[in-house]
Amino acid sequence: MRKTAVVTGASSGIGEATARRLAAEGFEVVAGARRRDRLDKLASEVPAIRPVTLDVTSQESVDALASSLERCDVLVNNAGGALGMEPVARGDVGDWQQMYDTNVLGSLRMTRALLPGLVASGDGVLVMLTSTAGLSAYEGGGGYVAAKHAQRSMTETLRLELVGEPVRVVEIAPGMVKTEGFAVTRFRGDEERAAQVYDGVPGPLSSDDVADAIVWAVTRPAHVNIDRMVIRPRAQAAQHRVHRVRD
Repeated sequence: MRKTAVVTGASSGIGEATARRLAAEGFEVVAGARRRDRLDKLASEVPAIRPVTLDVTSQESVDALASSLERCDVLVNNAGGALGMEPVARGDVGDWQQMYDTNVLGSLRMTRALLPGLVASGDGVLVMLTSTAGLSAYEGGGGYVAAKHAQRSMTETLRLELVGEPVRVVEIAPGMVKTEGFAVTRFRGDEERAAQVYDGVPGPLSSDDVADAIVWAVTRPAHVNIDRMVIRPRAQAAQHRVHRVRD
Protein backbone atom coordinates (compact mmCIF):
# COMPACT_ATOMS: atom_id res chain seq x y z
CA MET A 1 0.00 0.00 0.00
CA ARG A 2 1.26 3.44 -0.90
CA LYS A 3 2.19 5.78 1.91
CA THR A 4 -0.16 8.65 2.72
CA ALA A 5 0.99 12.22 3.35
CA VAL A 6 -1.25 14.97 4.73
CA VAL A 7 -0.37 18.57 3.84
CA THR A 8 -2.18 21.51 5.41
CA GLY A 9 -2.45 24.90 3.73
CA ALA A 10 -2.16 23.06 0.42
CA SER A 11 -4.20 25.38 -1.80
CA SER A 12 -1.25 27.64 -2.69
CA GLY A 13 2.39 28.47 -2.10
CA ILE A 14 4.61 26.09 -0.17
CA GLY A 15 1.74 23.76 0.67
CA GLU A 16 0.69 23.30 -2.93
CA ALA A 17 4.29 22.83 -4.08
CA THR A 18 4.88 20.26 -1.33
CA ALA A 19 1.74 18.32 -2.24
CA ARG A 20 2.88 18.17 -5.86
CA ARG A 21 6.38 17.03 -4.93
CA LEU A 22 5.21 14.35 -2.51
CA ALA A 23 2.82 13.00 -5.14
CA ALA A 24 5.71 12.86 -7.60
CA GLU A 25 7.64 10.81 -5.00
CA GLY A 26 4.88 8.21 -4.95
CA PHE A 27 2.80 9.31 -1.95
CA GLU A 28 -0.96 9.45 -1.84
CA VAL A 29 -1.41 13.06 -0.78
CA VAL A 30 -4.32 14.41 1.23
CA ALA A 31 -4.28 18.13 0.50
CA GLY A 32 -6.17 20.20 3.06
CA ALA A 33 -7.13 23.88 2.96
CA ARG A 34 -10.13 26.18 3.13
CA ARG A 35 -10.16 27.14 -0.56
CA ARG A 36 -11.73 24.00 -1.98
CA ASP A 37 -11.93 25.34 -5.54
CA ARG A 38 -8.15 25.61 -5.68
CA LEU A 39 -7.72 22.15 -4.17
CA ASP A 40 -10.08 20.66 -6.74
CA LYS A 41 -8.05 22.24 -9.54
CA LEU A 42 -4.85 20.85 -8.02
CA ALA A 43 -6.36 17.37 -7.74
CA SER A 44 -7.52 17.50 -11.35
CA GLU A 45 -3.91 18.09 -12.39
CA VAL A 46 -2.36 15.50 -10.04
CA PRO A 47 -4.42 12.29 -9.66
CA ALA A 48 -2.49 11.18 -6.55
CA ILE A 49 -3.82 14.20 -4.64
CA ARG A 50 -7.10 13.99 -2.71
CA PRO A 51 -8.62 17.38 -1.84
CA VAL A 52 -10.13 17.86 1.62
CA THR A 53 -11.74 21.03 2.90
CA LEU A 54 -9.85 21.87 6.09
CA ASP A 55 -9.76 24.71 8.58
CA VAL A 56 -7.00 24.04 11.12
CA THR A 57 -8.59 26.54 13.52
CA SER A 58 -11.65 24.26 13.80
CA GLN A 59 -11.40 21.08 15.87
CA GLU A 60 -14.47 19.71 14.09
CA SER A 61 -12.81 20.20 10.70
CA VAL A 62 -9.56 18.59 11.87
CA ASP A 63 -11.43 15.62 13.36
CA ALA A 64 -13.38 15.12 10.13
CA LEU A 65 -10.15 14.91 8.14
CA ALA A 66 -8.58 12.52 10.64
CA SER A 67 -11.58 10.19 10.57
CA SER A 68 -11.41 9.99 6.77
CA LEU A 69 -7.87 8.55 6.76
CA GLU A 70 -7.07 4.86 6.55
CA ARG A 71 -3.44 5.58 7.37
CA CYS A 72 -1.05 8.48 7.85
CA ASP A 73 2.69 8.24 7.24
CA VAL A 74 3.57 11.93 6.89
CA LEU A 75 2.05 15.11 8.29
CA VAL A 76 3.23 18.48 6.98
CA ASN A 77 1.96 21.26 9.26
CA ASN A 78 2.25 24.07 6.74
CA ALA A 79 -0.90 26.14 7.37
CA GLY A 80 -0.02 29.48 8.92
CA GLY A 81 0.73 33.02 7.93
CA ALA A 82 1.38 36.56 9.14
CA LEU A 83 -0.86 39.57 9.67
CA GLY A 84 0.35 43.14 9.99
CA MET A 85 3.65 44.87 10.68
CA GLU A 86 2.59 47.11 13.55
CA PRO A 87 4.98 47.49 16.51
CA VAL A 88 4.06 45.55 19.63
CA ALA A 89 2.83 48.73 21.31
CA ARG A 90 0.13 49.02 18.63
CA GLY A 91 -0.40 45.32 18.07
CA ASP A 92 -3.89 44.20 17.12
CA VAL A 93 -5.06 41.53 19.57
CA GLY A 94 -7.32 39.97 16.94
CA ASP A 95 -4.42 39.60 14.52
CA TRP A 96 -2.22 38.06 17.20
CA GLN A 97 -4.97 35.61 18.15
CA GLN A 98 -5.49 34.60 14.53
CA MET A 99 -1.76 34.07 13.96
CA TYR A 100 -1.46 32.02 17.14
CA ASP A 101 -4.57 29.98 16.37
CA THR A 102 -3.39 29.14 12.86
CA ASN A 103 0.35 28.68 13.28
CA VAL A 104 0.48 27.20 16.79
CA LEU A 105 -2.89 25.78 17.79
CA GLY A 106 -3.58 24.64 14.24
CA SER A 107 -0.36 22.62 14.33
CA LEU A 108 -1.35 21.30 17.76
CA ARG A 109 -4.80 20.20 16.57
CA MET A 110 -3.39 18.41 13.55
CA THR A 111 -0.59 16.78 15.52
CA ARG A 112 -2.93 15.52 18.25
CA ALA A 113 -5.33 14.10 15.68
CA LEU A 114 -2.80 12.37 13.41
CA LEU A 115 0.03 11.38 15.75
CA PRO A 116 -1.52 7.95 16.54
CA GLY A 117 -1.52 7.18 12.82
CA LEU A 118 2.07 8.34 12.44
CA VAL A 119 3.14 6.03 15.25
CA ALA A 120 1.10 3.13 13.86
CA SER A 121 2.77 3.52 10.45
CA GLY A 122 6.07 2.35 11.94
CA ASP A 123 7.97 5.17 10.22
CA GLY A 124 6.01 8.38 10.61
CA VAL A 125 7.34 11.83 9.76
CA LEU A 126 5.98 15.00 11.34
CA VAL A 127 7.10 18.17 9.59
CA MET A 128 6.64 21.63 11.11
CA LEU A 129 6.94 24.60 8.77
CA THR A 130 8.24 27.33 11.04
CA SER A 131 10.32 30.30 9.91
CA THR A 132 13.54 32.10 10.59
CA ALA A 133 11.18 34.44 12.45
CA GLY A 134 11.10 31.67 15.04
CA LEU A 135 14.85 31.98 15.53
CA SER A 136 15.29 35.74 15.92
CA ALA A 137 13.07 38.77 16.45
CA TYR A 138 12.76 41.78 14.18
CA GLU A 139 10.93 45.09 14.34
CA GLY A 140 7.37 44.87 13.09
CA GLY A 141 7.33 41.11 13.39
CA GLY A 142 5.79 40.99 16.88
CA GLY A 143 2.85 38.62 16.60
CA TYR A 144 4.31 36.46 13.83
CA VAL A 145 7.65 36.19 15.62
CA ALA A 146 5.88 35.20 18.83
CA ALA A 147 3.78 32.55 17.06
CA LYS A 148 6.73 31.05 15.21
CA HIS A 149 8.85 30.97 18.39
CA ALA A 150 6.00 29.05 20.04
CA GLN A 151 5.74 26.65 17.12
CA ARG A 152 9.48 26.06 17.18
CA SER A 153 9.34 25.37 20.91
CA MET A 154 6.50 22.89 20.37
CA THR A 155 8.56 21.10 17.73
CA GLU A 156 11.56 20.79 20.06
CA THR A 157 9.30 19.47 22.82
CA LEU A 158 7.77 16.87 20.50
CA ARG A 159 11.22 15.67 19.52
CA LEU A 160 12.02 15.06 23.19
CA GLU A 161 8.68 13.48 24.03
CA LEU A 162 8.63 11.13 21.03
CA VAL A 163 12.18 9.81 21.31
CA GLY A 164 11.96 6.03 21.11
CA GLU A 165 8.76 6.17 19.03
CA PRO A 166 8.89 5.38 15.29
CA VAL A 167 8.28 9.02 14.36
CA ARG A 168 10.73 11.57 13.02
CA VAL A 169 10.11 15.21 13.94
CA VAL A 170 11.44 17.68 11.36
CA GLU A 171 11.49 21.47 11.44
CA ILE A 172 11.90 23.43 8.21
CA ALA A 173 12.59 27.12 8.87
CA PRO A 174 12.56 29.20 5.66
CA GLY A 175 13.76 32.75 5.37
CA MET A 176 12.59 35.05 2.57
CA VAL A 177 10.22 33.12 0.30
CA LYS A 178 8.35 34.85 -2.50
CA THR A 179 4.95 33.17 -2.69
CA GLU A 180 1.77 34.34 -4.31
CA GLY A 181 -0.01 35.38 -1.14
CA PHE A 182 2.11 35.56 2.02
CA ALA A 183 3.14 39.23 1.88
CA VAL A 184 -0.19 40.33 0.35
CA THR A 185 -2.03 38.78 3.29
CA ARG A 186 0.39 40.34 5.75
CA PHE A 187 -0.23 43.78 4.29
CA ARG A 188 -4.00 43.26 4.13
CA GLY A 189 -4.25 43.10 0.35
CA ASP A 190 -1.85 45.96 -0.43
CA GLU A 191 -0.03 44.40 -3.38
CA GLU A 192 2.27 47.38 -3.94
CA ARG A 193 3.54 47.29 -0.37
CA ALA A 194 3.87 43.50 -0.53
CA ALA A 195 5.99 43.75 -3.68
CA GLN A 196 8.41 46.10 -1.89
CA VAL A 197 9.43 43.24 0.44
CA TYR A 198 11.16 41.54 -2.50
CA ASP A 199 12.18 44.67 -4.39
CA GLY A 200 15.72 44.35 -5.72
CA VAL A 201 16.37 41.00 -4.03
CA PRO A 202 18.21 38.76 -6.51
CA GLY A 203 16.63 35.33 -6.18
CA PRO A 204 14.37 35.09 -3.13
CA LEU A 205 13.37 31.52 -2.36
CA SER A 206 10.42 30.05 -4.23
CA SER A 207 7.76 27.67 -2.93
CA ASP A 208 9.43 24.91 -4.92
CA ASP A 209 12.75 25.54 -3.15
CA VAL A 210 11.13 24.97 0.24
CA ALA A 211 9.11 22.01 -1.00
CA ASP A 212 12.35 20.45 -2.22
CA ALA A 213 13.81 20.74 1.29
CA ILE A 214 10.68 19.27 2.87
CA VAL A 215 10.53 16.28 0.57
CA TRP A 216 14.26 15.63 0.93
CA ALA A 217 13.90 15.53 4.72
CA VAL A 218 10.82 13.30 4.55
CA THR A 219 12.47 10.79 2.24
CA ARG A 220 15.66 10.23 4.28
CA PRO A 221 16.15 6.70 5.69
CA ALA A 222 14.03 5.91 8.75
CA HIS A 223 16.97 6.28 11.15
CA VAL A 224 17.88 9.78 9.89
CA ASN A 225 16.13 12.73 11.55
CA ILE A 226 16.60 16.25 10.19
CA ASP A 227 16.01 18.14 13.44
CA ARG A 228 16.00 21.59 11.85
CA MET A 229 16.81 22.93 8.42
CA VAL A 230 17.23 26.68 8.00
CA ILE A 231 16.92 27.66 4.35
CA ARG A 232 17.46 31.20 3.11
CA PRO A 233 18.21 32.75 -0.27
CA ARG A 234 21.87 33.55 -0.82
CA ALA A 235 20.94 37.25 -0.73
CA GLN A 236 19.68 37.01 2.86
CA ALA A 237 22.32 36.70 5.56
CA ALA A 238 19.92 37.29 8.46
CA GLN A 239 16.35 38.38 9.08
CA HIS A 240 17.35 42.04 8.76
CA ARG A 241 20.36 41.72 6.43
CA VAL A 242 19.26 41.39 2.82
CA HIS A 243 21.24 42.28 -0.32
CA ARG A 244 19.28 44.32 -2.84
CA VAL A 245 20.31 45.38 -6.32
CA ARG A 246 19.34 48.97 -7.14
CA ASP A 247 19.15 50.48 -10.63
